[in-house]
Amino acid sequence: MTRENAISEARLSELGITVASWGEQVASGALLGYVFEPVERVAGYCFGDVSTGEIVVLALRPEFEGRGVGRALLHHTMLSLQILGHVRLFLGCSNRPEVRSFGFYRHLGWRPTGRVDKYGDQELEYRFG
Repeated sequence: MTRENAISEARLSELGITVASWGEQVASGALLGYVFEPVERVAGYCFGDVSTGEIVVLALRPEFEGRGVGRALLHHTMLSLQILGHVRLFLGCSNRPEVRSFGFYRHLGWRPTGRVDKYGDQELEYRFG
């Protein structure tokens, strides 16, 4: 779905992330999120982990970039996690400035923690208030 930072289906499967496992987490309420489906196919989505406050995915089809869709999906997911009591959210992001997500999250107030996640991505955090 995304142009950059995409993880192959095979790699996701190696990590235990499958359509079935994802569906189970959403159905159980472990993940909450929003899907943007303007016409007959998904254009983007964002999901967060209810227990940890991690934004686990924000994905958008390239043709919807630059329209505020990703920002809106992220915003709604963040607010939903805040309503559940999270005061700090976090996510993994490329540490390469040429990757769009690098500037995207920082522009929205996300800050580096100095930690690297298990996938080698830089951890960013957002604190409410």
